[in-house]
Amino acid sequence: MTDTMRRRIVHWAWIIVAVCFVDLFINYGIRLGYSVLLPEMIRTLGFTRRQAGDIFNAYFVVYVLCSFFAGYLTDRLGARRVIAFFGVILGTGTILMGTIKNFWQACLFYGIVGMGGAAMWTPIITLVQRWFYIKKKGMALGILSTGFGLGFATMGKFYPIVVAHWSWRYCWYILGTAALLMVVVNALFLRSKPEDEGLAPWGTPESEKTVAQAAPSAVKQKTSYAGILGIPNFWLISFSYLLIAGSLYITLTFMVDYARYELGFVYGKASSLATIHGLGQIAGVLTVPILSDHIGRRLTILFSNICIAVSIACIILSGSNEISLFVSVGFLGAFFGSTFPMYGACGGDYFRKEVMGTVIGALTLFYGCGAIFANRFGGYIRDITGSFFIPFIAAIAAALCAALLFFFVKYPKEGSGS
Repeated sequence: MTDTMRRRIVHWAWIIVAVCFVDLFINYGIRLGYSVLLPEMIRTLGFTRRQAGDIFNAYFVVYVLCSFFAGYLTDRLGARRVIAFFGVILGTGTILMGTIKNFWQACLFYGIVGMGGAAMWTPIITLVQRWFYIKKKGMALGILSTGFGLGFATMGKFYPIVVAHWSWRYCWYILGTAALLMVVVNALFLRSKPEDEGLAPWGTPESEKTVAQAAPSAVKQKTSYAGILGIPNFWLISFSYLLIAGSLYITLTFMVDYARYELGFVYGKASSLATIHGLGQIAGVLTVPILSDHIGRRLTILFSNICIAVSIACIILSGSNEISLFVSVGFLGAFFGSTFPMYGACGGDYFRKEVMGTVIGALTLFYGCGAIFANRFGGYIRDITGSFFIPFIAAIAAALCAALLFFFVKYPKEGSGS
């Protein structure tokens, strides 16, 4: 295709965003939708809350282990191949979730889902950042991330309809089939780097557009990988990510269960919290990441983590007051949605682009560890106390600590990385 023809059509970066948007919509409908289906799975299969948390942990254990390798493979093989391959695993595991009959089957099959899901964040967030100029990343990631907010919001309404007419098992069948269909779309339309198409990242000023550079040597890449662990910012960002993930997943995993069995809401109304949370995510990802392009990622994340602590406190204080609870959950959703693209953008802001996928994969390990602990801790404390009060208080403390750690993150030098 000639340069003239390319100028007549939409920049391929926007096709990348559109395809990845659908990937996130389906993937997060599968992952976050688990909390919507949880009350029905508890009712029909007799799981305890600790078991429910451990099923989600099976997902996260495999997810975090595979995320690092997914990031590394993205740097080596390209996002197109990685996303398409893991999409087959995601769809297959999701369909198998509809067949479970006991706790161990649920752990095994949701672990398979976690393996597939590992390619639906790290490679995607890496891919999109490579297709957009540095000062446009926040905007691009914000638009992209409406996919998981919309996915969660839609499942909050869609799942109860499917459950009412058939059963919760069909929810897994439908989403699994959709994931398998996206494998073909990803293989056809994704492109790993703009240089491969003779293009500059979208938004690059004319004065900065240059002929695509040759890929860095293996020696340079190896040195960069080894240097990641020696950078203080990496550890500050990583542990902040661990804490904020724990804070968010304590509330997310058990949110519908909390409303259904602790506050006494009917299932339809309790599941509406997922819709409110998802709509809040959409509002958040369309505003907060764009704001970070102007005031900086560090200040935005610090402010966001404090707001997460405040919103969880408001959820506790709301009790069974529906209006107050819904507003608080929506507020939490706004900052939930912006958290993950913001921490993902740190991989592009603070480190060299050649190792961006590896860095984001490494950060995801910490994120997953926070989520794993949150699910086990929240479910266990709920089982022995009959309340989510202590887990929610712990979530507030974790969010504040995450903000404190980011206070010490140093701004990267202009144009520098690892």
